[in-house]
Amino acid sequence: MTFHPGVLALLLGSVLITSMLCYASYEGVRIIRNWDISSGSERQLELERRTYLVSTVMNYVLGFQLLSLFLFIYTADTISPLFVGAMCAAGSLKVNGFGYPALILKIVSFILCGLWLILNFTDNKAHDYPLIRTKYRLLLFIAPFLLAETIVEAGYLLGLRPNIITSCCGTLFTADAETVISDLLALPRELSETVFFISAPITMALGLYVSLRRKGAYPFSIASLIHFLISIVALISFISIYIYELPTHHCPFCIIQPEYGYVGYVLYSALLLGAVSGMGTGIIMPFRTIESLHNVIPRIQKRLSLISILSNFTFVLIAGYGILFSNLSMAAY
Repeated sequence: MTFHPGVLALLLGSVLITSMLCYASYEGVRIIRNWDISSGSERQLELERRTYLVSTVMNYVLGFQLLSLFLFIYTADTISPLFVGAMCAAGSLKVNGFGYPALILKIVSFILCGLWLILNFTDNKAHDYPLIRTKYRLLLFIAPFLLAETIVEAGYLLGLRPNIITSCCGTLFTADAETVISDLLALPRELSETVFFISAPITMALGLYVSLRRKGAYPFSIASLIHFLISIVALISFISIYIYELPTHHCPFCIIQPEYGYVGYVLYSALLLGAVSGMGTGIIMPFRTIESLHNVIPRIQKRLSLISILSNFTFVLIAGYGILFSNLSMAAY
């Protein structure tokens, strides 16, 4: 199982990311302690060269980290036929106790890495790099999450055994299972629909306000995170059943399979991009008072808010299309 191409790519990628992150963290500590942009000393010049190198390397490393989330889900889905009882990634991730924790850590890392890339992009737009210490402190905060993810992911991938009997998505994502998902599925479908279709326009309206008035970044950032969580619940609760045209099928993984046009990848990409870009408007907001960023940040916030609006609208559009043109009518249920 270790020699599966996807498994090898994930393991080697995790080792590379962790190694480069350790190096970047070491350099980050040096920069936090010794950075002085007003100094012309040899040490300061060396730190400036180092930060160019680290910043460039981390852009590529964290960029791969973002893609690794989808590679992880794709790999879990493609190896599902190797396990008795598994029909999709839901069953593959249940093979051992590391699968779902690894997925959760990868989602958290995706959001944190996305926010770091936004902060780094903003800092590079100023001539005096005013966020240099802030972004390296954030990198030191992210490091334990990525390290934990690497360990848990390795535990999952190296612990895969084809002779293990696992559960299918039909038993995992059901109201009868004693899990958090079952509690969500036990909620009235009408409630989930109402909350989602209220949350979506409010979040997009707040994003439009940020774009046009260049105000309200904090409420929009918080709303983006809340809407992200609501959308995940909505996808499992009611959106998925219209796509599958089966009122009992709530699996969030089968929609990434070819028989459903890989629509799951588009939905998850839109969700994550909308959340990261929306939250990004808030994370850079405290630095608008810095002189070198006073005119830079509003432009970046406008761009981020538009990306978030477009991403959330894409999710709502696809979900709405799936509901309106589905052959499933919930009026009978």
